[in-house]
Amino acid sequence: MNKCYFSSQLLNFYVKVCYAFTAMVICLCLLSQHAIAQGKFSIQGKITDEKKQPLPGVSVSEAGTKTGVVTNVDGVFKLEVSNANATLHIAFLGYDSKEVPVGGQHTLSISLSPQLRQLNDVVITGYGKTSKKNVIGSISSLNAGEFTQGVIGSPAMLLQGKVPGLTITKSGNPNQTPTVILRGPSTLRSGAQEPFYVIDGVPGAPIDMVPPDDIATIDVLKDGASTAIYGARAANGVIMVTTRRPKTDQLRIAYNAYAGIEKVAKRLEVLTGDELRKYLADNGQVLAPANNDTIPGTQNLVNTDWQKEVQRTGVSQNHNLSLMGGSKATTYGFSVNYFDNPGIIKGSALNRLGIRANVGQRAFNDRLRLDFSVFNTSTKQDNVPDAVLYNMLNYLPTVAVTRPDGSFTEDFAGNVRGSSNPVALIANNKDQTKSSKFLATGLAEVKILPGLTYTASLTTQKEQYNRNVYYNSLSTLAKGNGGKANRVSWMNTRNIIESYFNYDKTFGKHNIKVLAGYSWQEDRSGDGFGVTTQGFASDALTWNNLALSNPPAGTIVFDNSGQTTLTTLRLISYYGRVNYQYADKYYFQASLRNDGSSAFGKNNRWGYFPAASLGWRLSQESFLKTVRALDDLKLRVSYGISGNSLGFDPLTAQLQYSTVGRYYDNGQLINAIAPVQNANPDLKWERTAMFNTGIDFSILKGRLSGAIDYYDKQTSDLIWNYPVSTTQYITTTLLANVGKVSNKGVEVVINADVIRSKNFTWRTSINASHNTNKISSLANDRFTLKDIPTAILGGKGQSGNWSQKVLEGQPIGTFTLFHYLGKDKDGVSTYQKADGTVTTSPSTADLMVAGNAQPKITYGWNNTFLYKGFDLSIFMRGVAGNKILNATLAAINTPTDAKMTNIAKYTLRESYNDKNSFLISDRFLESGSYLRMENLTLGYTIKTKSPYISALRVYGNVTNVFTITNYTGIDPEIDLGGLTPGIDVRNYYPKTRSFIFGVNATF
Repeated sequence: MNKCYFSSQLLNFYVKVCYAFTAMVICLCLLSQHAIAQGKFSIQGKITDEKKQPLPGVSVSEAGTKTGVVTNVDGVFKLEVSNANATLHIAFLGYDSKEVPVGGQHTLSISLSPQLRQLNDVVITGYGKTSKKNVIGSISSLNAGEFTQGVIGSPAMLLQGKVPGLTITKSGNPNQTPTVILRGPSTLRSGAQEPFYVIDGVPGAPIDMVPPDDIATIDVLKDGASTAIYGARAANGVIMVTTRRPKTDQLRIAYNAYAGIEKVAKRLEVLTGDELRKYLADNGQVLAPANNDTIPGTQNLVNTDWQKEVQRTGVSQNHNLSLMGGSKATTYGFSVNYFDNPGIIKGSALNRLGIRANVGQRAFNDRLRLDFSVFNTSTKQDNVPDAVLYNMLNYLPTVAVTRPDGSFTEDFAGNVRGSSNPVALIANNKDQTKSSKFLATGLAEVKILPGLTYTASLTTQKEQYNRNVYYNSLSTLAKGNGGKANRVSWMNTRNIIESYFNYDKTFGKHNIKVLAGYSWQEDRSGDGFGVTTQGFASDALTWNNLALSNPPAGTIVFDNSGQTTLTTLRLISYYGRVNYQYADKYYFQASLRNDGSSAFGKNNRWGYFPAASLGWRLSQESFLKTVRALDDLKLRVSYGISGNSLGFDPLTAQLQYSTVGRYYDNGQLINAIAPVQNANPDLKWERTAMFNTGIDFSILKGRLSGAIDYYDKQTSDLIWNYPVSTTQYITTTLLANVGKVSNKGVEVVINADVIRSKNFTWRTSINASHNTNKISSLANDRFTLKDIPTAILGGKGQSGNWSQKVLEGQPIGTFTLFHYLGKDKDGVSTYQKADGTVTTSPSTADLMVAGNAQPKITYGWNNTFLYKGFDLSIFMRGVAGNKILNATLAAINTPTDAKMTNIAKYTLRESYNDKNSFLISDRFLESGSYLRMENLTLGYTIKTKSPYISALRVYGNVTNVFTITNYTGIDPEIDLGGLTPGIDVRNYYPKTRSFIFGVNATF
């Protein structure tokens, strides 16, 4: 247990040892250096493709040296080599490399052949990389040209619809973090379903630090054998992000920018003022005079469109400027990114400035490589209250936005209108978060012996957050408080040491690779404080200068959330991996990671995470080598175990105390402190075991390729708060490992070059996945739990009802609803009771299982067309087989309240006397299937003879072009994360449609 902790003295000693070792290697390398002076020989030449078209940007270097150039726009190069018998190394992305002897010639003509792109692509794995043909795990890889485009605030959105098995959902809110789930939900803990991100080898780095334009490739590790090298943090999959890096002997300046116009893609249809008046009149009702305004100076009645009043056309912009270059020994890169995304709801916005820099140095004949990189982002987020999203639908359209004196139309008492003015909610409430994130990594890589490399890296990460909220004196969210302010500030820091050896040796037909490493990590989180106060003489200063408040006694509240609870978490790991390859056709890989975490109980702080996989390239066998159409055929099988410790800190398994109320003592009001959480020394991380088998293929010289995978993902030791007896424990619940969940599925991806001619190319890629999720168990012989009620959505008369349950044998997101039977003779909605009879007053005992939110199929289809200088991309994606609970529609389907709140056009079919029409039932459970044209991009690459511009492309883009669905809500892309997926519950930020114009320029 004690080896989980690492003192600062031991850390300093370890760092000194690393430095001393590196210095020793440097000295040895210096002693071995010698200079060789030779005469120079000038050559020039032209490089073309297989169709004799010039290839610009081809790397031409003298083999065995760092002397090199790149071809210009005409494919021409000039180079001085050491002698007339030198050999040139020719390399260009997408083409086979070539070694060309100079042979005393001063002029050369060289033609390159397209390579089998899919087989030679580099795939990033944990602590290493390999070519795709040698991968024996389930890994999906995308390069920058394949990313989803649009107004992208989070790099995770680049993958939406492009990776089979990866489900990403997000509304139109610029500040919402997308929900990312890989191969189905496998935990009961909200916020613990996210994959583990690794950025340029840094484990656990924040994904939103990296501007999308700075990303070169993303590799998604899906099966247990691929993810197990990251042990206790990899149960939800691993996403490896590789940023753009400078190349030797190349100076590259790039500017990428776009401006985008965003509009609401769809509105929810509610009644206009005139339609509401007519509906009431048809039912013998009239509005109260206070709810039936006329336009001042006229007799015309008011028709306020509240959705229009709070929404706007957003103009987004993104600018990315990068500089990359290098000499024989030194490379450098710098980029700055500015992103501005005002939301389509007034008052919401995201603004971010990011800077990235890296410097690399090679020395001693490339035996030593040093690299230093820095990321820094500053972000400002403006949010509006969730109440705006609901009140823009149900606030009466028959009243004006403001009164004649300029004040907002409002009903502070709540007697006339049962809701709040949405425009006033935006104007009277401010919520702003400013954050700064810093990440710095230093790396040293030393080639100790042929094939043996040692790598050491030190990373420090710092996140600072400041959230400020102010409800002014007119806010309905803080009635009678005279202005209410909340300020919270906290900081998180992380330090990581990675130290590992890689050995790569080929002898005859055998190749062996060995990895052995050690990792140390310390997270210090929640270093901050927060306070809420009220009673301001003026709203002018908002949340500034809290000392000017005049709070009544006992109303000052100090923040006691996890954000401001100081914890220190340490993680120590030992890991190893062996790869064996024979004759380029038989593959074996085994890995083992030993993780220790201070977050868990003292009896379970260490765990082992093994994995193994096998691969067989049948295409290399003699009986298939004669099949000319077959490029590659590979069978894969793997099994691995990984863990989930996301969201845990050292207090998770400990006995905790907190305030539980206040009491009087000698005339003073004192906070009472009592135990609120039992200790559990046996608590450990959730474990996911995954079996995966797959097949990869490529035929017709790469024109058709793809992969098919089947997986069986079993997660055990699910963590949940279980009821316990207070005769054995202090409090009534215990956080314990009990449950099990199963995910089984199939994934398919097909890539094809349908047409590949001189002037026209059509490439298509389609992926689809099917997943079956099921709760296998919630109880054992020690802990009993029948089910977990979730999704208590509230609403008039429904505060105790739940709309979903976690049930054994059912998937996460199973709906439990009243069964709607239609209307009775009086037009009142009726429902089925548990005994089968009919009732107009259902209770919780009558809730029935009514489908689930998990999609049966998710899919994506991308098409790229190239014609001369034009490029056209069409991307479509969708889901099928899932259900959405339209609780928003239910909430505004209230005919009996039509004199106080607006109603949906759907309600026009209702009887005015239907007192039950709003009850959440399977009447509002709708199909969530949809097909969306997500992206349409048309670009043109301008040919330029300028020596200063190597490439120039302009493009136009439309996102969310159209959606085909039967769902009647605002949009069918409802959040699928957490324990309450698939619920549209009065707070959906509308999805946007964006129109973008952009430019990509390289100098």
